[in-house]
Amino acid sequence: MIAAPELQSEFHYPQDTDTRFSSDTDFDDPDGRNVFVGKGKAKKGKKGPGEKGKGAGKGPGRMNGHHQENGMENVMLFEVVRLGKSAMQSVVDDWIESYKHDRDVALLDLINFFIQCSGCKGVVTGEMFRNMQNSEIIRKMTEEFDEDSGDYPLTMAGPQWKKFKSSFCEFIGVLVRQCQYSIIYDEYMMDTVISLLTGLSDSQVRAFRHTSTLAAMKLMTALVNVALNLSINMDNTQRQYEAERNKMIGKRANDRLELLLQKRKELQENQDEIENMMNAIFKGVFVHRYRDAIAEIRAICIEEIGVWMKMYSDAFLNDSYLKYVGWTMHDKQGEVRLKCLTALQGLYYNRELNAKLELFTSRFKDRIVSMTLDKEYDVAVQAIKLLTLVLHSSDEVLTAEDCESVYHLVYSAHRPVAVAAGEFLFKKLFSHRDPEDDSMPKRRGRQSVNANLIKTAVFFFLESELHEHAAYLVDSMWDCAAEILKDWECMISLLLDEPLPGEEALTDRQETALIEIMLCTIRQAAECHPPVGRGTGKRVLTAKEKKTQLDDRTRMTEIFAIALPALLAKYSVDAEKVTNLLQLPQFFDLEIYTTGRLEKHLDSLLRQIREIVEKHTDTDVLEACSKTYHALCNEEFTIFNRVDIARSQLLDEQVDKFNRLLEDFLQEGEDPDEDDAYQVLSTLKRITAFHNAHDLSKWDLFTSNYKLLNTGIENGDMPEQIVIHALQCTHYVILWSLAKVSEGTSKKEDMLTLRKQMRAFCLMCQRYLTSVNTAVKEQAFTILCDLLLIFSHQIISGGREALEPLVYTPEASLQSELLNFILDHVFIDQDEDSNSTDGQQDDEASKIEALHKRRNLLAAYCKLIIYNVVEMNTGADIFKQYMRYYNDYGDIIKETMSKTRQIDKIQCAKTLILSLQQLFNEMLSDLGPSFDRSSSAFCGIKELARRFSLTFGLDQLKTREAIAMLHKDGIEFAFKEPNPQGEGHPPLNLAFLDILSEFSSKLMRQDKRTVHTYLERFMTFQMALQREDCWLPLISYRNSLQAGGDDDTMSVVSGISSRGSSVRSKKAKPPMHRTFSSDIWMSREQSMQTPVMMPSPHLTSTIMREPKRLRPEETNFSHEIQQQERAMNYAKLRSNLQHAIRRGTGLMEDDEEPIVEDVMMSSEGRIEDLNEGMDFDTMDIDLPPSKNRRERSELKPDFFDPASIMDESVLGVPMF
Repeated sequence: MIAAPELQSEFHYPQDTDTRFSSDTDFDDPDGRNVFVGKGKAKKGKKGPGEKGKGAGKGPGRMNGHHQENGMENVMLFEVVRLGKSAMQSVVDDWIESYKHDRDVALLDLINFFIQCSGCKGVVTGEMFRNMQNSEIIRKMTEEFDEDSGDYPLTMAGPQWKKFKSSFCEFIGVLVRQCQYSIIYDEYMMDTVISLLTGLSDSQVRAFRHTSTLAAMKLMTALVNVALNLSINMDNTQRQYEAERNKMIGKRANDRLELLLQKRKELQENQDEIENMMNAIFKGVFVHRYRDAIAEIRAICIEEIGVWMKMYSDAFLNDSYLKYVGWTMHDKQGEVRLKCLTALQGLYYNRELNAKLELFTSRFKDRIVSMTLDKEYDVAVQAIKLLTLVLHSSDEVLTAEDCESVYHLVYSAHRPVAVAAGEFLFKKLFSHRDPEDDSMPKRRGRQSVNANLIKTAVFFFLESELHEHAAYLVDSMWDCAAEILKDWECMISLLLDEPLPGEEALTDRQETALIEIMLCTIRQAAECHPPVGRGTGKRVLTAKEKKTQLDDRTRMTEIFAIALPALLAKYSVDAEKVTNLLQLPQFFDLEIYTTGRLEKHLDSLLRQIREIVEKHTDTDVLEACSKTYHALCNEEFTIFNRVDIARSQLLDEQVDKFNRLLEDFLQEGEDPDEDDAYQVLSTLKRITAFHNAHDLSKWDLFTSNYKLLNTGIENGDMPEQIVIHALQCTHYVILWSLAKVSEGTSKKEDMLTLRKQMRAFCLMCQRYLTSVNTAVKEQAFTILCDLLLIFSHQIISGGREALEPLVYTPEASLQSELLNFILDHVFIDQDEDSNSTDGQQDDEASKIEALHKRRNLLAAYCKLIIYNVVEMNTGADIFKQYMRYYNDYGDIIKETMSKTRQIDKIQCAKTLILSLQQLFNEMLSDLGPSFDRSSSAFCGIKELARRFSLTFGLDQLKTREAIAMLHKDGIEFAFKEPNPQGEGHPPLNLAFLDILSEFSSKLMRQDKRTVHTYLERFMTFQMALQREDCWLPLISYRNSLQAGGDDDTMSVVSGISSRGSSVRSKKAKPPMHRTFSSDIWMSREQSMQTPVMMPSPHLTSTIMREPKRLRPEETNFSHEIQQQERAMNYAKLRSNLQHAIRRGTGLMEDDEEPIVEDVMMSSEGRIEDLNEGMDFDTMDIDLPPSKNRRERSELKPDFFDPASIMDESVLGVPMF
């Protein structure tokens, strides 16, 4: 048997070639020296290689009496498991039968199975098995690896490898299960397998380490299951023995007592052997690999230790093993932290285990709470679920601060995190009910059980001051609290009914919150998808979800069709409440009004809406009324005529009132009455709100609005809001007319009228661009940009050539005005925008709102550039602001550049260079021609050019013509203005070549020569000879064109080196060459003098490889003194780097805490030192004694008892 103290799991590689491992890890022990001691019992030595097992002769794995050493037979077991088509138990049974015939041959098959599963092409032969040590066999197998590829079966993609891991793990589990009664105790098979896996798990080859660690951990799990069965059998045997011994002497069967004692002794011996095996795996593999450099290996270890603790909690669920999970929760890889949390969830789910987890919970609770903010969303979700289980087990563990840190996550944009937080919130605040509530008959309304829970939801929503989005709160709790959130009768009762005696009524703020939550629950039930910002889009509903959706819509319509008029009547003067209530009919099943005979309630609803329209002038309320009428006016339902009549009556009155008021208002001249102005504005607001969703073409609103706008231009004293709404209303008139014309059913006169109205209105908006009022100018600008885009040449696309008379192209004067508006109102500093913030520029919210407005204005103009409504070169004035206003508008400008490049690459490049030229001219006018090229202004232009250059990307073929044209325009600009002092002085714009050189790297090699030739056309012979500082831009630009080939060379060289160094090959690869650039490649001497740090390959087996010999020509360089100095410096650098790598990310060898890093989204300080007061000696696995084992006076202290585990006198180790 394998005993833990003697197991040598670390491999040491001295430089001499006759290295041997300690005898207890060898595959074979011919002299029988490999004696393992455990539990005070000496074990027998293994059979020598010459000995055969039972039934030696021909059997599975042998042909003609000889083992097949050519690898064909060895591959069979691997192929069967890889394909996964055979029943695993039959595969294992065949191997067991082979083992019974000749166990050496069968073990050799098993060894080669693990080697093959690691991706190694080598085969361990019988001769190697008999004569070679572990180290030699592993070294030999390492040399057989194909290191050109980093893939091996556990990491390979494709359908044939999809189920390999599960089949591999299943094979190991079935193998132990089928061998658990005899073969695993034969002191040969398990010794060999564990020694092999321990040696491979310590290899520097990732494939060996990964595969063997997975095998060892699954082997350990299978052994834990065997140990658990042994423990159960021992308990049963002990009970039978006690029952038999307690009988009267006359009835006692002494022979049965002897049999039971013998059976118990055998079971105890087997358990001791299993303990030794598990000790060997735990100390030889787990303790080293749970801190492996590879995250997948660490994750395997943590996942399996969680299985052990859950499966055999009496033996493994104690702080000696929990500490590994606690430490690893600080791992820097999310997948490892995830395995820690899922392992702990399996433990906390069982309430019977809570007592054993108390110390762990108190020690690592803060870490689990902090992981709810993990940067990996999957980890955060599982952390919240784990806290929910902790909360479910005990209410006293988590403090109020711990809970509050989870509460606010219900507003997270990531839906799984929010749903997990919603479940936690529900468990904490909503799942506690009085036992009396369940015994009492079910009540409805505000007397129902849900009434207090709904109030709790309202209180929580109001107290969570960080957010004001009820839709996100509802969506977070929808999966776990749908019964409460869909109790609409209770919500209505809380709003309409009088409070019960002794019950506190809801405040106005609470009623507003309840109405908002109620609206969100109705929207969620009707639409069945999360709010904006959560989820990628609408998913396909299942049949069950569709049925639930239909049932909910029917139920909500039946409830609110009756209750909504009463709610509107009660809150008719409260704009916020009314706005939310008016949105409810949009989610109704309108057929219910007819089938449920609810027409009288519909009439009541229409009356309430009409009264609200007449009472309110708030835009949100009026738009909500308009949308409600639009939802109800559906021609598919029989209620359409009833609603249409009510709508027409309302609009008739409002339009007649507007025309009457407007006529009186305009007749008053320059001194209009304020009350009349308010009446006109109120009526105009109502008409505009309805015109947004309803076609009011039968009322001639264009004439009255145009007259109103024209009067405002002539008099100049029209109230701001009247002009804004008149512009908006006229805009709607134009759009509705266009929609009617686009249908193709209108007359030719309608199109002519629309064309005339549209052009007249565009001229009116253009005139309002010069208004003194900023809000009016912004409204006119936005509408004008929309109209120019709608009536551009795009209108005739898609087979709508009949609309060609409507195409409107802005004149140059209009384009100039629009551009000047952008420059004057968008590209301004925040302090200059005080007039648009109404004196509240210190208010952060006002600043954000003002910036949002300016971004909308800029986006409206940029759309005109993108769709060729205005000339593309007007974008130069926009592009030149890219650096200065990068934080405010950088994304908009960058997207505009991208879109214009897609339309016309050459014109876009000309626009970019034009923007740089404009900035250069502005700098010259400010600083003069003799400016300093190190000035901030010039450096800013140069940096902008660099940014522009980066936007062209890496594909030089796609941008070839555009870049060439850019250089052409830049060269012409540089030599455009000669120096007044004569030809001996540089042209005034020559410094622009310094800016232009930023684009030289984007030229192809042959184009660089062409551009250089074009540059020489502008140069005189004297210019080429000049070397003064003022001529440096020309010199540097010429150098960038002439030396450009080196840039290409370096990019190719780096590309080759990166490809060639990504893997390590045993044979030197021939150098790669490019046929067209042999004259500019670096010489061998130059390339040899600069050491290049190669990236680490996937498979590193430095010790097992012969030293690489230098080629003859390389040895010549080693005699040079300069090269020797470089080599020495480089050797020092590599030594230091390798030392750092071994310390930081290498294979961790000591049983110490893993290196951790802060992986939280919030910077809440450094993680405390976990090493404090801890000694990390690992314990021997000692399975717990039988519960009735009274006769065993020689029992050791139970190290797995939580009471003794904390006793330092037992362990000599403080645990936490």
